[in-house]
Amino acid sequence: MSVLDLARAEIRSLQPYSSARMEASGGRLLLNANESAWAPTGDVGTGCNRYPQPQPSALVDVLARLYDVRREQLLVGRGSDEAIDLLVRAFCRAGRDAILIQPPTFGMYAVSARIQDAAVVEVPLRGDFTLDVDAVLAAVTDAVKLVFVCTPNNPAGSVVSRDDIERLVRALDGRALLVVDEAYVEFADEGSVADLLDRHDNLAVLRTLSKAWALAGARIGCLLAHPDVIALLRRIMPPYPLPLPSVDAALLALSGWGQANARAHIDVVRSERARMRAALARLPGVRGVLPSQANFLTVRFDDAEAAYRRLFDAGIVVRDVRRYPGLGDALRITVGAPADNAQVLAVLASSATVRGAA
Repeated sequence: MSVLDLARAEIRSLQPYSSARMEASGGRLLLNANESAWAPTGDVGTGCNRYPQPQPSALVDVLARLYDVRREQLLVGRGSDEAIDLLVRAFCRAGRDAILIQPPTFGMYAVSARIQDAAVVEVPLRGDFTLDVDAVLAAVTDAVKLVFVCTPNNPAGSVVSRDDIERLVRALDGRALLVVDEAYVEFADEGSVADLLDRHDNLAVLRTLSKAWALAGARIGCLLAHPDVIALLRRIMPPYPLPLPSVDAALLALSGWGQANARAHIDVVRSERARMRAALARLPGVRGVLPSQANFLTVRFDDAEAAYRRLFDAGIVVRDVRRYPGLGDALRITVGAPADNAQVLAVLASSATVRGAA
């Protein structure tokens, strides 16, 4: 059974939109896309009066090398969110199919499914926020077309082992597409599972430049998958998804010195993560700090509301994750630069001192 057999039949047979850039991109005088012949005011040679390539060749080449995949296994879009949405629309029939997630997890999987009127099957993580593979497989029905696994997990910071990923993808062969979200993998001890793509056509991997590569504002993300899945999603992707300034920013960030800078910053985050975890755990009022392989720490407080307000009043905004299952007493704190982290610790320490004096 081909992985495409899991996708919606009407998407497989869809005649995609043929953009002007797809029909002819190498001409000297481009008069086929109704673009302006003049550069916009203030343009410095970016070519923003012309539509960009649907999949910019230079960026695809760089990303394929970075992730060690073939060009045809890679789709570039507007962050991981776009890839999630495309997957749900391509594989889930409205009112009939479903996705499977493991709360607590990234909220966009469920949002994209509900927009498509696909059901959301939930199999909670264990109490220690590890994945229960047996429970996941037991919950997979014929309606489930996509199984999303977030590792490192957002918001808990826990990881799913490579052995568990391999067990899942083998068991789901012919039944569902396993989508592994690796948004934070650059910060983890264990690497990507993208090398498994050539062995399993029902595996897809989400990557992003928003975190480790410092390009959250550029909105660049990737789906790594079987070439047939990539080709299928291109059928329903908007014709010009990537703005030229975002592509230029990504190429700069992924240049030789850009990669060196990013890797140096990743090392700082990993070091600060360990230091912050130890320091937070010593503070009065902190119940515990979850182990994390991401660029954040999820912290349990005796009074999470008071801790949030204390930080907010000091001008520091952290993520309130108390709405997530198993995290009713927790805040998620991004690991920042050393000076940023020192401010967080100082505010929380002063809060504990004030309570003690009272």
